[in-house]
Amino acid sequence: MSPQKYSFQDLIGIMSDLREQCPWDKKQTIHTLRSMTIEETYELADAVLEGNWDDIKEELGDLLLHILFYSKIANEEERFTIDEVIDGIAKKLINRHPHIYGDVKVNDENDVKKNWEKIKMQEGKKSVLSGVPNSMSSLPKAICIQEKAKKVGFEWDNKEDVWKKVIEEIDELQEAVESNNQQHIEEEFGDVMFSLINYARFLNIDADVALEKVNKKFITRFKKMEEVALQDGKHLSDMSLTEMDAIWNEVKKDIHC
Repeated sequence: MSPQKYSFQDLIGIMSDLREQCPWDKKQTIHTLRSMTIEETYELADAVLEGNWDDIKEELGDLLLHILFYSKIANEEERFTIDEVIDGIAKKLINRHPHIYGDVKVNDENDVKKNWEKIKMQEGKKSVLSGVPNSMSSLPKAICIQEKAKKVGFEWDNKEDVWKKVIEEIDELQEAVESNNQQHIEEEFGDVMFSLINYARFLNIDADVALEKVNKKFITRFKKMEEVALQDGKHLSDMSLTEMDAIWNEVKKDIHC
């Protein structure tokens, strides 16, 4: 690795070199980049969840490269430049923070969020929910929807009322199960999940992060269970549920994660 320190302008130059000279970079389009950008975003999300600052730094660099890549292609298509991207986001931030760059008074972050949504509507947004990405996965999308609805005051008063709603939805799910109507079961199950995600917000919990931590915990314990079984010369597929459950309980005692 060169000891030279590169600047943002250097990176723009490198991107131009790659686009003009590298066979792989020359053939990329905004459509071929899309899936890779999503992958890089998930890698950044993993680094954040793990609190690994070195990986966060690296993944931010990868995402920055993608931003430059899209902008380079857009420039070639005479759509926009990276300077216009920067100018656009700077203007948006200034316009949407009148309590910093104007004379609007706010009391707390909720006021900031409400003002943000009002300004977005003034900018031409047809709905408070118009900014919810269609391609976002369901769980973070539900959080996003609820947060946006909250910004205009469409929100429960307290967590106790939200919990009552959770119980109500669970009861309706049970009724659907008893009716054996698969479409109704699916709908009511979705209602339960949506209400639980809402409850998580009132507990100041990111439901997506909480679920991912459970995923990682299960993976760690399950792999350890496989190791214990192999040490006894067995495979999980050859064991009874009772045998596996016994190992699982032992693993839970040893691994506190």
